Amino acid sequence: MQVIILAAGQGKRMRSRLPKVLQPIAGQAMLSHVIATARKLQSSKICVVYGHGGDQVRAALPDADLSWAEQAQQLGTGHAVQQAMPHIDDEGVALILYGDVPLTRVETLQTLIEASEGKRVALLTVHMADPKGYGRIIRSSTGSVQSIVEEKDATPEQRLITEVNTGILCVPVAKLRDWLGRLSNNNSQGEYYLTDIIAMAVADGMEVAARQPTAVWETLGVNNKLQLAELERIHQRNIADNLMEAGVTLIDPARIDVRGELRCEPDVEIDVGCVFEGTVELGDGVRIGAHCVLKNVKIAAGTKLLPFCHIESADIGCNCILGPFSRIRPGTQLGEDVHIGNFVEIKNSNIAAGTKAGHLAYVGDADVGSAVNIGAGVITVNYDGVNKHRTTIGNNAFVGSDTQLVAPVRVGDGAFIAAGTTLVSNAPDGELTLSRSRQTTIAGWKRPTKRS
Repeated sequence: MQVIILAAGQGKRMRSRLPKVLQPIAGQAMLSHVIATARKLQSSKICVVYGHGGDQVRAALPDADLSWAEQAQQLGTGHAVQQAMPHIDDEGVALILYGDVPLTRVETLQTLIEASEGKRVALLTVHMADPKGYGRIIRSSTGSVQSIVEEKDATPEQRLITEVNTGILCVPVAKLRDWLGRLSNNNSQGEYYLTDIIAMAVADGMEVAARQPTAVWETLGVNNKLQLAELERIHQRNIADNLMEAGVTLIDPARIDVRGELRCEPDVEIDVGCVFEGTVELGDGVRIGAHCVLKNVKIAAGTKLLPFCHIESADIGCNCILGPFSRIRPGTQLGEDVHIGNFVEIKNSNIAAGTKAGHLAYVGDADVGSAVNIGAGVITVNYDGVNKHRTTIGNNAFVGSDTQLVAPVRVGDGAFIAAGTTLVSNAPDGELTLSRSRQTTIAGWKRPTKRS
């Protein structure tokens, strides 16, 4: 089985410089969704027919397993498939998909392939209450498919038909090659319609088997930003339903966005407005507060994120508490029972078990031991204007508020750094270290007045 994906359309109604098939659904190009589906079908070859914005499309999808065929002129769907045929072997069947129809289920396409059996045309059709704009399925008095009539060529009676063509079909390659060579553009659009091969198949005595999807949304294409948004919400609701069926509690399933892969163990709870990008793993009993953004994150069991946390490319240990308004940047690892509070930023650092940074601190390029207290306003001064340097803080250390740790520097085990210290040399184990000028009061000082 080989797959041909038609992806040459310009998409003028998108009103975008980005080619239509690269418009995103759940953070990935629509065409990427279709290619991923084709791969799940274990197709022997995937050929993408490209046209408008071809350089952008090919650059966005450089995968070696794809073949590419250019449709320089937009002369219809039949013409588009013709461009792919030099890349397609005569053996087996070809499944024809569309780069702007991103939500077709693998199970639906498997049904279509099975219906073809390599010896008949299998066509995906759907019934619509409002079939406007779609080609109509013409059946005989016995119910067999006879042909497809495009709406602009249909009679008033044919336009009343509610069974429509989705464009998705599976057909023996050898016959497809023959029928494509016999297509004509003698129609109102002056185009070569792929749908005309249905009537050719019937004339050649080949059966046309029609199959229907489980849901209409599997066949919906995208022509403008409104339709793009509608499919986005359908896709996100499908993801939400799957999560809830797996035992995840979603406070509002209409307000979650998964733009990658979200893996959840039992009893995970997710509040409203959260965004998950890349690969995110949530352990048993994890709680995600409202409006958190997680990208390529692993969070161990029992950890709680309060609202408005942003975490990227980090590993979070079990039973931690983060937020609200915590930012965890790439390269960070937090041990168990770590508390990172509001407006604390951690970057490229290892924080051991039981350490707390409650509020208003920056810890970057640091190795922090266990049971450390990091006070408000603490900053690891890790950048000298050219290079980054690391800070090391030992176990059970106390770093007072408004302290600056000028890296490279080490705070020893059990060390106590007094508030307001600028530490430029190592602080020894178990000792109090401070750097302050003597406080002075100037008697009789007068506040300056503004000149008139």
